[in-house]
Amino acid sequence: MAYRKTPAEIRRLTTAKERLVARATEVVAEVGWSQASVTAVADAAGIAAGSVYQHFPSKAALAVEVFRRAAGREVEVLGEVLHGPGGPVERLSRGVEVFARRALENRGLAYALLAAPAEPAVGAERLAFRRRYRALFAEVVREGVESGALPAQNGEITAAALTGAIGEVLVDPLGGPEDGAAEALLADLTAMALRCAGAPTA
Repeated sequence: MAYRKTPAEIRRLTTAKERLVARATEVVAEVGWSQASVTAVADAAGIAAGSVYQHFPSKAALAVEVFRRAAGREVEVLGEVLHGPGGPVERLSRGVEVFARRALENRGLAYALLAAPAEPAVGAERLAFRRRYRALFAEVVREGVESGALPAQNGEITAAALTGAIGEVLVDPLGGPEDGAAEALLADLTAMALRCAGAPTA
């Protein structure tokens, strides 16, 4: 008869896995993907390095899980803003600001998600999540066009341009020392996004 884990064992393993992912996320935010070794993550979690493999078959699998959870949360937050109250231009402006502000408030993790060198499995996830960001922006741009708040345009192309530009603008600030210019950066980035979409300016 095959051995079946008891409910208590399943709960224990689930709790241990959640703790491991949380500690791995902290390590990645602090030192990046390349230095977030299995040993470093295990030390942070207070377990033996071999115990990591009870939950993940490889370092790459753990890295993918960290990326999916962290990036997934950012997609959720952006979606909540872009689907929230207000007109499409207002929501677009607020979405860009919220996304960028969250990145600047958690610089290490944001840099890891956006640009830090990573193994191919993480790179593939990065591309997949860029498509999700792009889809959210495209939806609100199309809504703006349909309502007359934005000029006629290809929403997918505008969304792709916005997704790429926002990430590119944030890379250097996230990768360098804080310079106290976050509010100015947020204002400039939001204004750029609205110009890109053709929103009327004050």
